[in-house]
Amino acid sequence: MTPTTQQPPATLLRRLGGWFLPKQPAGLPVALADERLDWARVIPYALIHLMCLAVIWVGWSWAAVGVAVFLYALRVFALTGFYHRYFAHRTFKTGRITQFLFGWIGSTSLQRGPLWWAAHHRHHHAHSDDPEDIHSPRQKGILWSHMCWFLTPRASATNVKLIPDFAKYPELRWLDRNEFTPAMLLGLALFGLGELLAIGGIATTGLQMVVWGLFISTVAVYHVTYLVNSATHLIGRRRYETKDDSRNSMVIALLTFGEGWHNNHHYYPNSVRQGFFWWEIDITYYLLRLMAVFGLVWQLRPVPKRILHVQAKQVAEPAIPAATVTV
Repeated sequence: MTPTTQQPPATLLRRLGGWFLPKQPAGLPVALADERLDWARVIPYALIHLMCLAVIWVGWSWAAVGVAVFLYALRVFALTGFYHRYFAHRTFKTGRITQFLFGWIGSTSLQRGPLWWAAHHRHHHAHSDDPEDIHSPRQKGILWSHMCWFLTPRASATNVKLIPDFAKYPELRWLDRNEFTPAMLLGLALFGLGELLAIGGIATTGLQMVVWGLFISTVAVYHVTYLVNSATHLIGRRRYETKDDSRNSMVIALLTFGEGWHNNHHYYPNSVRQGFFWWEIDITYYLLRLMAVFGLVWQLRPVPKRILHVQAKQVAEPAIPAATVTV
């Protein structure tokens, strides 16, 4: 990211409208130093969490819970397999239709578009845990790295200079400008599904399906994937010496389908596989291998043997104590 000019001030109502109306093209100027919370983003983000409380009134059903779990798994895979391993690191290849499809699915998780997400992640790898890292717990504490950094004007724009390889696709730029559209259509589809199931005698409703399938599932995806920015720079073991505080955590790897092998990833980010060894469960990698069988993805980049050889010499070393951070 490079310093640019400040955007002209806008009213809170106008900026709130920017969540729902098409935005200007990606790459708008934004002041690098502006790390204040932007209430035009904080308020909708808080409302998404508060909507989970509607479960008190709509109740639950096995159908609604099942859909929530399915959408959790699908969107975690879209974020880890495509937003991260494909758009950010290009660790495999796929076709234009597949990249748009999973960009769309990832957008339903309400973590912005694939260009925004990947550009920020590329910046993170270039500056991991140094003063320019926008979501380092070493620099600004665990709460900031977990869920505050993306609610600031500094994080608002997409730096297309960091992702020119995918910014050339107009459909991906459209996803960035219309980040809420996929989630809104998902909500409508869930409401319709719930009403149809109710007509068919299934004990659910449209509103119940929306609360579980959209809001509860999305909040679960939020905080599980955020753990990679916060917790995996604080807890776990360090197999490899890196310039940052990245760590490996089996628990976080299970929750995030393999992203918890974060020290592995920061040591060698060019591999599609983040669990470098057979005992390091990496569900995203297994699913990508399955997609490769059907020709949906190809040229999956492996872990070089030299990387595994380094591990063989260091695996017996004790864990390095966690870095001291502030909240």
